[in-house]
Amino acid sequence: MKDYLIKGIDELGRIRAYVASSTNMVEKARVTHNTSPTASAALGRALTAGVIMGAMMKNEEDLMTLKISGGGPAGNIYVVARNNGIIKGYMDYPMADVPSRPDGKLDVGTLVGNNGSITTIMDLGLKEPYVGQSNIVSGEIAEDIANFYALSEQQPSAVSLGVLVDKDISIKAAGGYIIQLLPGVSDEDIDKELDK
Repeated sequence: MKDYLIKGIDELGRIRAYVASSTNMVEKARVTHNTSPTASAALGRALTAGVIMGAMMKNEEDLMTLKISGGGPAGNIYVVARNNGIIKGYMDYPMADVPSRPDGKLDVGTLVGNNGSITTIMDLGLKEPYVGQSNIVSGEIAEDIANFYALSEQQPSAVSLGVLVDKDISIKAAGGYIIQLLPGVSDEDIDKELDK
């Protein structure tokens, strides 16, 4: 099955959603960079977020760079994306790994770290690129991206990113979504949507 990205907006233009299935992309990154299981999950989440964030740009020439610097064993994670799905990414220490959490899940937050920042650079063909930044909240990446949108972009967003690493360390599944409220939506409109 091929990777795909779906974009949608409600009929009144108040809410937009981006959903990505990114299993093949994340598996290719795992093989290319020889990542540890936890690093596969971290890089895979960042790549999935990057492909969605890149799709939000208007022009094919626009370029989005995402840098996640959490201060953890992974070092920095970099992703560069365009709106047509062309993306590349890497991390400083792809073989870094940490023990799983007590619940058995990969501890991406500890690998990435929570003492640093997320930076985006949007090159939109203007004189200067647009730079946005916010502090890392947890290192789990989805929560950090949501915090970035809330603080740096003033864009309320729900973000979910996931990578399922199989027992043979290949990527069994990867994907995510970003749902955003658009400017002009009122609290009453949000309540009406939630009541449906």
